[in-house]
Amino acid sequence: MSLVVFDNVGLHFGPKTILEDASFRIDAGERVGLVGRNGTGKSTLLKMLAGRQECDAGRVIRSKGLRIGYLTQDITDQGDNTLLRTIVQSAPGKAQIEEHLAAVEANLHTATEADEQMELAAELARLHEELAAFERLYAPHEAESILIGLGFTTDDFLRPMTEFSGGWRMRAALASLLYIKPDLLLLDEPTNHLDVPSLRWFERFLDTFTHAYILVSHDREFLNSKIRRVLSFEPEGLRSYTGNFEDYVEQREQELEILEAQAKNQERFIAQSERFINRFRAKATKARQVQSRIKQLEKIERVETIKDAPTLEFAFAPAERAGREVVKIRGLKKNFDEVKVFDGLSLTVQRGERIALIGPNGCGKTTLLRLIAGEYRPDGGSIELGANVKMSYYAQHQTEQLKMDNTILDEVWSADLSQSQTRVRSICGIFLFTGDDVFKKCSVLSGGERARVVLAKLLMAPGNVLLMDEPTNHLDLYAAEALADALETFDGTLVFVSHNRSFTNRLANTIWDLTGGELAIYPGNLADYDYHLSQRESATIFNARHDDGATLSDHRPTAPPAERVDKKEARRQAAEKRAKEKEVLGPLEKSVKDLEKRIEALEAEQAAMGAQLADPDFYNDGERSREVINRYGVNKTKLEELMARWEHKTEELERERARIGEAEG
Repeated sequence: MSLVVFDNVGLHFGPKTILEDASFRIDAGERVGLVGRNGTGKSTLLKMLAGRQECDAGRVIRSKGLRIGYLTQDITDQGDNTLLRTIVQSAPGKAQIEEHLAAVEANLHTATEADEQMELAAELARLHEELAAFERLYAPHEAESILIGLGFTTDDFLRPMTEFSGGWRMRAALASLLYIKPDLLLLDEPTNHLDVPSLRWFERFLDTFTHAYILVSHDREFLNSKIRRVLSFEPEGLRSYTGNFEDYVEQREQELEILEAQAKNQERFIAQSERFINRFRAKATKARQVQSRIKQLEKIERVETIKDAPTLEFAFAPAERAGREVVKIRGLKKNFDEVKVFDGLSLTVQRGERIALIGPNGCGKTTLLRLIAGEYRPDGGSIELGANVKMSYYAQHQTEQLKMDNTILDEVWSADLSQSQTRVRSICGIFLFTGDDVFKKCSVLSGGERARVVLAKLLMAPGNVLLMDEPTNHLDLYAAEALADALETFDGTLVFVSHNRSFTNRLANTIWDLTGGELAIYPGNLADYDYHLSQRESATIFNARHDDGATLSDHRPTAPPAERVDKKEARRQAAEKRAKEKEVLGPLEKSVKDLEKRIEALEAEQAAMGAQLADPDFYNDGERSREVINRYGVNKTKLEELMARWEHKTEELERERARIGEAEG
């Protein structure tokens, strides 16, 4: 069943074409990714789907009674109700049912005719049943569960919406949409304000969401795992591709290769035809063939190759070498009124580290970056910068701090006035500001363009320690990946906060988990961090089982019980079975138990090293800490290998058990 159909739709803003003869449909239950560079029209298309933007040509057909939920990037007024009441009241239709119910009750009190009373009583019963069904579908506890999943606490439920920051109001808007379960969910960068824990919850929610959704995201991994179809803004118009984002990339590359080959073949054919015409034009015997070739050339539709849009591409120059310890923090304290953010935090940043700060919103990630950058003063403790440290800071809201009356050229130049105009214009060009574009004022730029201006300023004077707070927030997927490409060339030290899983996995070699003012350190990237958590959860379950005297083998599925036989025959069969098992199954069982012992020993060693790695003082001894980190990585690889062998041996053991059981049957 089609929810929305675009039939030859066109939309233009002045000379700019957003859509031209666009035709596609969105079916029930589809998972669609909408991709394209900033400014191509992704948000505009979502507005058209939601009915907030009319088309110039063609028509948009929506199924009758279609319920659409639209998460925009702009915060709307959510009133002064409490958080929980705002979410619960977002459910569609309850107010109308209650209003109708009140009217029927009032009429019943004044009705005097028996027939009228019976009719009103029946209507009252129907409305009560409808209200009960509504409350089952939109139960308050579901709203509470969604809010908790998105990072709110129970104490937040009764707080008025006016008390929440913009990021938290965006989460509340997302919670409302997930609660009402629309037929079609339109999500424009839904992860922008989600931290790692709430992002994980949201990913699981989408995995179980049965209705259709269209997703815009600059996080490649998130987008790739959540979609089964791509709508893409291409130079030739809006195109549709089956599969996830990786499938789209592959299909698009194949299309361009085929188009390039067709263009070359056509050029070859035209050149050959023109040579034939020029050579034999004057020969009467070839006149018919010449005319035939001329007509062929007149009718031919020229194959035009597609030029890719300009891409952001840059690299950092080699950074000046800093001291071994670039930042040293001891006993750091920071309070905001009565709220303690840090109370005695100690840590060290080593030269060349690429540290991703993660943790729930409000845990102090941005505060820590601003303290290191010198924008905040600590209330206690010390922050010492190492020898020859030159620091650059990309703030989360730095695009709002641009001087709006400045041109792009002047704003970028302000980062280093000693540079020549040629050098400044060259850097502007790297960030796709060419020609007269550099004379645009910052006030007229989009969010993505302003982010590129800030990055251009950063490239003017990058230093050797980069602090970056959500650097991909206003970038499209392609620009976010270009930034990751560039940062991979940076040979200084990087400390950053990002909700973009793909970005974090590419760049981080250390994870700092800040929760409740405490710091836990994990070697590796976000995928390694997730693996560590899953191993810890598995170890908890494993240990719980062993506390009961059980082993991994005790929890495997067993073969179904054999049919009943007489006691004597049963004893004989049991003896034969034991002999067969001892001969065939014995070596396999021994291998499984040996592997279990080795896994237990390695997990215990990993747990001990994990405790060391979580201690900030442990990193004071650089040689020892590197040795443990390397050992931890080696053990991780061994564990993966052993677990794979254990699974293989277990499957082999079960197959042999099943085979013996079948032979006996």
